[in-house]
Amino acid sequence: MSPDTVMSIGQNTLEVVGILTGMVLLPALAVGLLIAMFQAATQINEMTLTFIPKLVVVGLVLMLAGNWMIQLLMNFSLNLIESIPELIH
Repeated sequence: MSPDTVMSIGQNTLEVVGILTGMVLLPALAVGLLIAMFQAATQINEMTLTFIPKLVVVGLVLMLAGNWMIQLLMNFSLNLIESIPELIH
């Protein structure tokens, strides 16, 4: 296995991980930012106020995009497993 092949596999892995984590973390980040702006405007400093909306948004994202995320991960895994014979030679 050449170093270029290892770098290609690593790059593809990081792309898949970035897509999967971004799909969950970016909406949670946006909701947290909106709630933080609301708290700053109203001077409500309750730390637990951000937890429930973020949890709901993450749950909704997983419900709506979960099938697509699992399919992406399965396709990547199957392609990697199927390419093992080519990688050995």
